[in-house]
Amino acid sequence: MFDVVILSLAEGAGAADACGESCGGCGTAASCASPRVPVLQLADLLKEQGARVETVTAGSDQEIDAVLSRFDGDPRPDGLTWPDVESKARLVVATAVDGQLRAVLRRLVRRYAPAPSKRPADLRSDRTVPDLPAIALLPLDVTNTTDLAAQLGLPRTPAGVAEAVLSGRVRRLDLLRNDGGSVTVDGALLGGADDADRAVPWRGRIEVDDVVLSDGEEPILACAIGNGGGYAEFGGFRLLATGDPTDGRVEVGVAIPKIIKQRFRGTKVQVEVRRARGRAVSVLPRDVELQFLDDGVGGSTTRKRSWWTEPGAWAVYAA
Repeated sequence: MFDVVILSLAEGAGAADACGESCGGCGTAASCASPRVPVLQLADLLKEQGARVETVTAGSDQEIDAVLSRFDGDPRPDGLTWPDVESKARLVVATAVDGQLRAVLRRLVRRYAPAPSKRPADLRSDRTVPDLPAIALLPLDVTNTTDLAAQLGLPRTPAGVAEAVLSGRVRRLDLLRNDGGSVTVDGALLGGADDADRAVPWRGRIEVDDVVLSDGEEPILACAIGNGGGYAEFGGFRLLATGDPTDGRVEVGVAIPKIIKQRFRGTKVQVEVRRARGRAVSVLPRDVELQFLDDGVGGSTTRKRSWWTEPGAWAVYAA
C-alpha cells in the first residue's frame, strides 16, 4: 500500500502570501478553522484499506514545507530539487476556503520552480515549473457550491475523497503564476465596492497577450481574471465566458460603463463587457490603489501586476 498525509492549515497559515502587496490572509477566522471530524473520518477510511495515514496541522510556511519535502525526488545532477514522479506517498489537503489550497500550491511552486538562470533542458518550453505532485482535496464546507472542488466536480465527502485517493487517477490542471511570487488556482477579481456594495470605478491599462482591453483612460467597474469559473459573474454581469482550467489559457473579462444619451429621456448607463483569452495578462492601475480578491484572498496594489498560465502544472486525484 502507500503513505497518505492529510494536511490541514491552522488559522492564519499561508497568510504571508508572497503576492508582493498587502493581503488579508486565507479567509476569516471562522472559515479558516479546520473541523477535525471529516479529517478523522477520511483517515479511518484510508486505514481500513491498508494505507499508512498521518494527519498534520501546519501553522506556518515552514511546517507546510516540511510536509512537501516528503515528495522530493532523488538529487539531480544539476542540483535542482524536483518531485519524485514515482513516489508512493499521496497528499490530501483539507480546505475550508480556496485560499488555503493556494497557500499549499504556492509553497510547492517555491520548492520546485528553478531559477531562470538554472532552467533545465528537460523542463517544458511553456512552463516554469515541473509537474507538481497530485493533491486530493477534502472540502471542509460540504455546503459550498462555488469553491474549486465544486467547479471541478470533485468529491466532497470523506468516503468520496478516500475513493479518489485509492484510485490513483489524476486530472492535470492549469495554474496561474504572478509576478508577486504567488499563484492563482481559480481566479482574481480586481476592483472595489462602496458601503452600499456598488462598484467603484477605477482606471487601468489591461493587456492580454497583444490585445488591449483598456488603455487606462476609461473607467472600469471590474476586471475578472479566470483560470476556473469562480469569478465569472460580477454585479449580475457575465464577465467570463467559460472558465476552463484545462485549456492552457487565462480568460479575462472587463466591465466598462458606457453613458448612452437618449433623445427626450436623458441618459442611461450600459455596461460593455470586453473579453480576451491568452497566455498572460497584465494590469497597470492608473489610480492610487486597486483592491482585489485572488482566490478569495483580499489585497491591494498600486503597481503593475501580471499573471501567466502554467498549463497542466498541478493535478488533483479524481475518482
